Amino acid sequence: MGQGAMDFPVIRSAGLDGMLVTFSEALTEPSNRGALAFCDAVKASGWPGVQETSTSLASVYIRFDAETLCHGALKDRLWTLLDQRDWTQAVLPPGRRFWQVPTVYGTDLAPQLGEAAAAAGLSEAEAIESLGSARVRVLTIGFAPGQPYLGPLGAEWNLPRQTELTPRVPTGALVLAISQFVLFATSAPTGWRHVGQTGFQGFQLGSQDPIALRVGDEMVFTPVSKSEYQRACAKDPHFGGASRAEIPA
Repeated sequence: MGQGAMDFPVIRSAGLDGMLVTFSEALTEPSNRGALAFCDAVKASGWPGVQETSTSLASVYIRFDAETLCHGALKDRLWTLLDQRDWTQAVLPPGRRFWQVPTVYGTDLAPQLGEAAAAAGLSEAEAIESLGSARVRVLTIGFAPGQPYLGPLGAEWNLPRQTELTPRVPTGALVLAISQFVLFATSAPTGWRHVGQTGFQGFQLGSQDPIALRVGDEMVFTPVSKSEYQRACAKDPHFGGASRAEIPA
């Protein structure tokens, strides 16, 4: 693989004890696939001095002990591993799950569906059909503990940020953000459009496994009525009636 400044992947130093391997300058399905697979490969390599690995939308971050492993040595190892295959064509990591999450679109619970639909050139019914049938992948988890970015959605959902900030959306809010969903793991302000509401709690402090999702998991946000949603949340206060199944390797 090329190592020129404009070629991908590229490796950059990130401070005194970090390296960043980037597969694309912007999110694509292949670049995210490459980041997930390459991160798993670095973990499996068990290199002495590597202390932490994590992924973003299209990159892998490696934190290391600079007294055990110098920048140059780690960079050489990373290039050797990168050159073994086209990581953007790699299979996704094992152990992934498929989640089906009951979701109310629109109503007073998710009041910006109509605005988002109009911006995408769709009716509200068409928007619900599009969003509610999209099977999306957990691309990365970040910004808040347990908060996933999911996608990619179709090009019609590549919507600009709002001109004003929404002061607060609740936990479980499903918002649209540049051809992606963000599923809020806590109540917070947002500059994106609140189009759906779920009872899913992505972060549960004190739980044995506080972060519910894993990168690579897949999700569908199934449309339900407000009354169906309320019944699901009453029966399952942690996940709002979501079901999950293992995805075959």
